[in-house]
Amino acid sequence: MRRHLEFLGLTLTLAELDERLAWATRERPGATALLERVLGLEAARKLEERIARRVHVSGLVERKALEAFDWNFQPKLDKAMVLELARLDFVRRRDDLVITGKTGTGKSHILKAFGLRACEQGIRMRYARCVDLLDDLHAGLADGSYARRLKAWAAPALLIIDDVGLGQVKKRGDEPTAAHTLYNLIDRRHSKVSTAVTSNIALSDWGRFLGDATLTAAILDRLAMHAIRIDIDGPSYRQHVAAERAGQRPDASPPSA
Repeated sequence: MRRHLEFLGLTLTLAELDERLAWATRERPGATALLERVLGLEAARKLEERIARRVHVSGLVERKALEAFDWNFQPKLDKAMVLELARLDFVRRRDDLVITGKTGTGKSHILKAFGLRACEQGIRMRYARCVDLLDDLHAGLADGSYARRLKAWAAPALLIIDDVGLGQVKKRGDEPTAAHTLYNLIDRRHSKVSTAVTSNIALSDWGRFLGDATLTAAILDRLAMHAIRIDIDGPSYRQHVAAERAGQRPDASPPSA
């Protein structure tokens, strides 16, 4: 039996065979119930492994869940709208999503949660911070792999570009501007697949960040055509947590009179 299980790749049942046999002897399940238990557990394990592989390949280092989002801290955020978007129907419609707001307001949390759900639903997804995505494409110019890298970033059904406006956009010598590089990617994806973006700066400031106002306008024009917009107008949760921790320190200074 162990040899058969190993051949079939039923590794979970193989590892827990004695426990399963003891359960079957004790509970005396019918044939259907026994198969349902064994195959159900195997299927659940396979699904977990598949999701883990998708998450790893996507570049999503940090797993976030909407269940852990503090909705009370951002009362102006439309919870119903976010939960509806979490169904990912916008991805199937090939719509884009742009979330703006100050640092720490939960933009990345929401999109990372969407990315995780995409992996769970079998939707091909990739995640990157904006500066890291641009660095990867610029590296392709140096080693001759630009076309391959651009094709790879253009392919996923959902591409999450996080933190536009955060970090330093690098430009070396005669390399094209960040705006030119990002335009090529957005133009390839436009109306074909979904792109979700978070921005820590106003859209009107993208031109200065990306280095070319004209091409930035073209990027925003394409994103806006099929984009769902969310602006989170609220305080920074990180600053709130930091302030709470500072207040809990034993050596915290007493409030001034």
